Amino acid sequence: MKPLYAGKTKNVYATENEDQFLLKFKDDVTGTDGVFDPGANTVGLTIEGAGKSGLRMTTHFFRLLNSKGVATHFISSDIENATMTVKKATVFGKGLEVICRFKAVGSFFRRYGSYCTEGQDLGGFVEFTLKDDERGDPAISQDALALLNILNTEEYKQIRENTVRICTLIGEELATKGLDLYDIKLEFGRDTKGNIMLIDEISGGNMRVYENGCYLEPLQLEKTLLS
Repeated sequence: MKPLYAGKTKNVYATENEDQFLLKFKDDVTGTDGVFDPGANTVGLTIEGAGKSGLRMTTHFFRLLNSKGVATHFISSDIENATMTVKKATVFGKGLEVICRFKAVGSFFRRYGSYCTEGQDLGGFVEFTLKDDERGDPAISQDALALLNILNTEEYKQIRENTVRICTLIGEELATKGLDLYDIKLEFGRDTKGNIMLIDEISGGNMRVYENGCYLEPLQLEKTLLS
């Protein structure tokens, strides 16, 4: 396999099929000073088993979403080897992240704490940010996305609507185990025909989930959800 890209929590490889990639999940997680933070843009620590745990959750959610008619890049996974085969995708600009916020926590509360209380209901607020570690993944408006030729109006609308639907489905699935989704970060791309689809992963590494008001770390979240 030819390595294409080394990410913070996954590596990407070319495969013999030119329309597919192979993702290798790592045990590295994002955070700062040894403290896990799904909203951070640096590797903060390594947790043994985090890669396989993240892949198990990702497989579970992508299969669920595919069954609901949501377009994703997921093809198959190999939990033992911590790999996932996916459809080839191109990203928007140099990469976009779409965050759906149900509660005021993380960077939202840090930015707007003078106007809200921690844990305040946000009703599924959707926020677009650029993948740009150097600039702290800045938030970007619909107008700016169009001005910079990253997303046109129709693409923005489609991704926003898909985000609300996807995150509602994920929240409902978590709720079956008594879990509350506070926020989650998604990524989208285009397949080889130009169609928009959900890419990357859906795991404890890119969401905040609480049980009875207590935050669940990624490995505990996976065990609770999939037990």
